[in-house]
Amino acid sequence: MTSKKDLSERDICTKYIQPALEKAGWNTLTQIREEVSFTDGRIYVKGNLTSRGKRKRADYILYYKPNIPIAIIEAKDNKHSVKSGIQQGLGYAEILDIPSVYSSNGDGFYEHDRTCSGGQIVLGRKVNSNGFTVC
Repeated sequence: MTSKKDLSERDICTKYIQPALEKAGWNTLTQIREEVSFTDGRIYVKGNLTSRGKRKRADYILYYKPNIPIAIIEAKDNKHSVKSGIQQGLGYAEILDIPSVYSSNGDGFYEHDRTCSGGQIVLGRKVNSNGFTVC
């Protein structure tokens, strides 16, 4: 049997994150988008040559209703900690103006709420797969 540490990021998405979202009641057809590219990549110019850098791609974007995104999930393989994707996800959330960011390595989810309440920002907390509820 393969160890969770040997699984790729995509395997973690398929075997752990997607089932947790479905178990929590998220609709895979209307509320979940996977591997969402949202930039074409930086343009590099060198003399007369141009090229593009890597596209920015969120592993998951969760939607309350069509065109109303409410969360980004950034997945990492299990060799990384559950928090490892939070910084990348925060960058994406800032660009896309999405209020919540989650990071997961298959062991659970780490949440960061970007909304302000009384001037305070909730920095983060770990939630297990069962605590990931649908809106």
